[in-house]
Amino acid sequence: MCGIVGLFLKKEDLRPKLGDMLTDMLITMTDRGPDSAGIAIYGADAGGHKITVQSDSPASDFAGLDVALGEALGTPVAMKQADTHAVLTVAEDALKTAVAFLEARGLRIMGVGEAMEIYKETGLPRDVAARFNLRAMGGSHGIGHTRMATESAVTTLGAHPFSTDADQCLVHNGSLSNHNTMRRILSEKGFAPKTENDTEVAACYISSRIAEGANLGQALEGTLDDLDGFFTFVMGTKNGFGVVRDPIACKPAVMAETDDYVAFGSEYRAFANLPGIDTARVWEPEPATVYFWER
Repeated sequence: MCGIVGLFLKKEDLRPKLGDMLTDMLITMTDRGPDSAGIAIYGADAGGHKITVQSDSPASDFAGLDVALGEALGTPVAMKQADTHAVLTVAEDALKTAVAFLEARGLRIMGVGEAMEIYKETGLPRDVAARFNLRAMGGSHGIGHTRMATESAVTTLGAHPFSTDADQCLVHNGSLSNHNTMRRILSEKGFAPKTENDTEVAACYISSRIAEGANLGQALEGTLDDLDGFFTFVMGTKNGFGVVRDPIACKPAVMAETDDYVAFGSEYRAFANLPGIDTARVWEPEPATVYFWER
């Protein structure tokens, strides 16, 4: 049992409030997932590619990191730090070199992208949100997750969202039964999962389909044919987010839409503090049906 939230803003004037709204939604899902929490925020383009990294020893690992990376790349690097995470911005043509440099220093890559930043850690959702000051973050859309671990260890890397390609990430409530088979198939395609979590397998699958030319809706439809088990997926991309539930749809899900936003939650109470929710169109996503919103 886990909790999922998602918010896609239609109005520009709400963007500074995205983090605040998502944090409230995330905290309401605490009893569905007290082990760890995470959020992906899609903010403004930084004029390059953002690399979100995590360290268990941020004081030493992040000290002078931007300078060292800049020297390795031969160009200045911008960095902002939030607790155990840091976001470094590099030019697109330097991305692969930068990622290799950071991994060689023992840093964990949470995600990369022009707009996406990912923050996730173990602990109660309210504590995770406070550590990263999620309420102060703005953006166009975001997704979040509260985890109750069932099939893998409670670790930072085991927390959601999982990002498996630029500006793409996935949160999941459920359990996949064919993840070991899919892990081998995806590894042969160049999308090898790095953890034992079955959600990362699903993320790799969706990313592989998009890399093959599918759009977000088509990639999510493919999960219905190729992934076995019970699942509710919410996938974020640079331009929006999408939702799909398995054909049995035993995992709870609800959506709400107004002229200002589209919201997703594992339970209706996730919407309690959203503006205008009393006049929103609210519905339960149908089984085996893809919903997605993009700019």
